[in-house]
Amino acid sequence: MWHKPHLLMAVSDLLFLAGTAALLVAAVVWGTPRLRLFPLAELQVINELQEVQRSEIEQSLSELLRGNFFTVDVDALRRSLEQLAWVRRAEVWRKWPARLEVRIEEHQAAAYWGDGEGQLVNTYGELFPASLSREQVLPRLSGPIGSSGEVLRHYEEFVQILKPSGRLPAQVALSPRLAWLLKLEDGMLIELGREQAKAPIRMRLQRFVDYYPTLSDARRGRPMAVDMRYPNGFALRFPASAGQEVKGKK
Repeated sequence: MWHKPHLLMAVSDLLFLAGTAALLVAAVVWGTPRLRLFPLAELQVINELQEVQRSEIEQSLSELLRGNFFTVDVDALRRSLEQLAWVRRAEVWRKWPARLEVRIEEHQAAAYWGDGEGQLVNTYGELFPASLSREQVLPRLSGPIGSSGEVLRHYEEFVQILKPSGRLPAQVALSPRLAWLLKLEDGMLIELGREQAKAPIRMRLQRFVDYYPTLSDARRGRPMAVDMRYPNGFALRFPASAGQEVKGKK
């Protein structure tokens, strides 16, 4: 065998693998009880929270804080936190020697969504199911499934266009046919219709702002609705007691 180098190499490799396996087993047997010397002593949320309560965090993580500093599953903790209603994103990491640190990004509510069944829109245009812990004046947005981001972007654009008129949209709705409808804070409706290449939504709303000071008169009062779906004009609808629909042109 001494004259067969390849056999010597094979035996050497086997001995090396056996020795490595023995060392791993010894490390597990020796190390496992000693890992108990590193229990978790603290979980700290390092940023201020407005909506998420400490009790919610404790309840969410109570079943997952098992093991010790080295064995606790920080990914499972993160996923559990992100199931809480007001948590948009969470980060969890170990801080030697016995602490877990948590950073939570909360949803920032930008609007109510739909028919008031507990859904809100955050500032990224994402829907999340939650209720406000305090009374806030927020617009109400609605639209087809998956359109919350688009509706929020248009709402923000509409706000900028309407500023010179001193009015703000209280509701913005996108229909299944992709037609836009606004309701102002004073109750006036503005029908903008669908986006058109020759008469974009933005241009039609700007036309409303330009003519807004002339829309009311002493006899009819203020219109209850303004139809801006015409390419070069608009129509006014007054309360039934004030008369019929009146059309105007640019």
